[in-house]
Amino acid sequence: MFDPKKLEQVAKQIHDSMPQPVKELGNDVEHKVRQVIQGQLSKLDMVSREEFDVQTQVLLRTRQKLTEMEQKLAVLEAKLDEKDQD
Repeated sequence: MFDPKKLEQVAKQIHDSMPQPVKELGNDVEHKVRQVIQGQLSKLDMVSREEFDVQTQVLLRTRQKLTEMEQKLAVLEAKLDEKDQD
């Protein structure tokens, strides 16, 4: 859902800003930081850009079909009105 490169970059920045004794804890600290960040990000009500783009395309196709159906309905209603007037 999130760009792993961005997550890696943020985790590295946090790790690099820590005091030297903490840095020496090595991969465990970096792993924990990554877990915390990912946990907090997963709590947010967000979708991936890919999912957003897919849903946007679905919405556009649905809107197009609705417009087409409205036009067909208008034609049918006009024909029905013509018959009623006869």
